[in-house]
Amino acid sequence: MSIQWFPGHMHKARKEMSEVMGQIDIIIEVVDARIPYSSENPFAQELRDGKPLIKVLNKCDLADDDVVEQWQQHLNAQHGVSSLAITTNEPTQVNKILELCRKLVPNRDEMGKDIRALIMGIPNVGKSTIINILAGRVIAKTGNEPAVTKRQQRINLKNGIVLCDTPGILWPKVHNENSGYRLAITGAIKDTAFDYEDIASYAAEYLKQAYPELIKTRYKLDQLPDHEWELIEAIGSARGFKRAGGRVDMHKTCEILLHEYRQGTIGDICLETPAMAQAEEIIVQQKMAEEAEKALTKKKKPKKKRRR
Repeated sequence: MSIQWFPGHMHKARKEMSEVMGQIDIIIEVVDARIPYSSENPFAQELRDGKPLIKVLNKCDLADDDVVEQWQQHLNAQHGVSSLAITTNEPTQVNKILELCRKLVPNRDEMGKDIRALIMGIPNVGKSTIINILAGRVIAKTGNEPAVTKRQQRINLKNGIVLCDTPGILWPKVHNENSGYRLAITGAIKDTAFDYEDIASYAAEYLKQAYPELIKTRYKLDQLPDHEWELIEAIGSARGFKRAGGRVDMHKTCEILLHEYRQGTIGDICLETPAMAQAEEIIVQQKMAEEAEKALTKKKKPKKKRRR
């Protein structure tokens, strides 16, 4: 599935982030703990320029603890990167972000100057909720719909740290098809931008392979069918989602499957591991290289003269 969703305010945010980076001491990047690779801010590494980076794995209460630990080990091994797994349901965990900022940028604190932190993240990863907890008051608008924050703003936490908040941005095109599906499953992309049944079938296929026992328990199934559509039908039948004539309402079942995943009702689940991300990244780079080569060949190809 190819995702192309790049509202105007996102294009503006990318430009503003580039302009302000020279005044920033540290970057705080909020990602979804269930999909740390697919929910990475696309411009974080590009704009970072050697500055310390805190990767905040939010929503860890909805994620598989073992996989989150794998991600933290993977991220902490990267130069200048420190990871922190949190849930906004526990404000004490959120406030550890400030402790880590002071640890990674001690010189500003020692000089009596504010630490200037840029906080970024793609839509719907909980960035605004984190800001409100850090500030101790409602500053950033929150909501379950992606792309709530529309403009950049500076927030003085009055504790030696100033936050520069940016709108959640996606990149113009999601080249990794798997990432596109995962973003849709977790709610980072508006539901109107995709087909429920397409996304739910991807989710069902992954869940029956990676978390079969959770699916069996949640939907009271003794065995899981081989095909994802048969699984969705079995779930709908078990929940009593029937239309006239006894047929399962597949669309309603798909909606319920996605909603229950997002709410954590099915269980604590991650949709990707570091190993999966590394393998997919190789494929993405190959695909992008092929597309670039095709574009270059097309550009060099002489145009045919029109006959008069």
